[in-house]
Amino acid sequence: MFLTFEGVDGSGKTTQANLLAKALRAEGREVVATREPGGTPLGEEVRQILLDGLEMSPWAEASLFAAARAELVERVIAPALEAGQDVVCDRYIDSSLAYQGIARELGVERVLELNLAATHALLPDRTFLVLVDPGVAFQRSSQSDRIEREGERFHRAVDEAYRSLAQMFPDRITPIDGNRTPDEIAEEIRGRLRELS
Repeated sequence: MFLTFEGVDGSGKTTQANLLAKALRAEGREVVATREPGGTPLGEEVRQILLDGLEMSPWAEASLFAAARAELVERVIAPALEAGQDVVCDRYIDSSLAYQGIARELGVERVLELNLAATHALLPDRTFLVLVDPGVAFQRSSQSDRIEREGERFHRAVDEAYRSLAQMFPDRITPIDGNRTPDEIAEEIRGRLRELS
């Protein structure tokens, strides 16, 4: 299985990705847990440019995310899936569709086309979208990187973008109410996964 987690910064998606990887390992499954941008030496370098670097144009930003993603698929995700392992990834293509495609107004179709080319059209089996009030998430996030510092208005636009994506791709994206304890959310996610298998 290739499973991804999405949500605005501060939504709790990273916690849920970690909890799911741990639960799958406890069931005896081989799991590769990774994150975006990052997960490879090149990806981590690109992450620094994206999150700690200079201001950049929306297309430069989208292209750098796609470059890091191409490397992650080539070096980590595809080999793991071919070896029969599960992959749990904190962010993937839907982040670019939400942040650059919708919130930065580049267009979902154009950003999707770029990313499908970069990843050999590898899409997750399931994407869990952790939804919380963007104001609450904004207060929780550290606001330490370039994108987190965009301000609450931008984060509200990203939240709306994610909700739109869940309607566009209902067969793949599962919205999850993130306004509960981490354990309650994790239990729902495991239940949703059991329905899949």
